[in-house]
Order: sequence, then C-alpha cells, then structure tokens
Amino acid sequence: MYWAPRVLCIAFAIFVSLFALDVFSEGYGFWQTIVALLIHLVPTAIIVIGLLISWRWEWVGAVMFIGLGTYYTLGEWKHPNWVLTIAGPLFLIGALFLFDWVKRKELRVSRS
Repeated sequence: MYWAPRVLCIAFAIFVSLFALDVFSEGYGFWQTIVALLIHLVPTAIIVIGLLISWRWEWVGAVMFIGLGTYYTLGEWKHPNWVLTIAGPLFLIGALFLFDWVKRKELRVSRS
C-alpha cells in the first residue's frame, strides 16, 4: 500500500500531460507553441509538486489531492464525464495517501 498512491500519481501525471500534446496541432509558431505547451503543463507540474510533498508527508498529500479533486469537480460540474476522468483519480490518490498516513506504522513494520 505504500507504493500505490505514488505509482498512481505518476501515472496520472503522465495521463494529464498527454492533453498538452494538442498544442502541436494548433499551427502556432515556434515560440507560441513553447508558451502554449508550458501553460498546458501547469496541471502536471501541480500534480508532480503535490507528489513530491506527499512522498514525505502523506497527510498533506491526502488534503492536497482531495482538495484538487474538489476544486476540479466544482469548476467542471457541467461536464460529468470529465469530472469522473480527472477528479476521480485525484480523490483516489488522496484517499490512498490518507490510508497510508493512518496506517503508517503498520505499513512500515510489514515492509521491513
């Protein structure tokens, strides 16, 4: 259970990064494409920063990822398919970090 939220978070960051690839089909110039790519990668950066913090402090990750899921749900309520696709994994990652934090001592002993 220690690795589950971390691996899922990495996979989710890769999934979200795939949405940034659409900037290459927009017909922008070189610098406009670079700027658009960086803007589209901001959510990935937030997820990766959250993972780096959560790796050490699981409770912070639980709060952060559940908060991100709630924020996305409230902002995109009109598109329920996207809410499940994006917010669902965020809630799951947050719940797994919460479980990891609550069961920390048991998980650490069983890993040794």
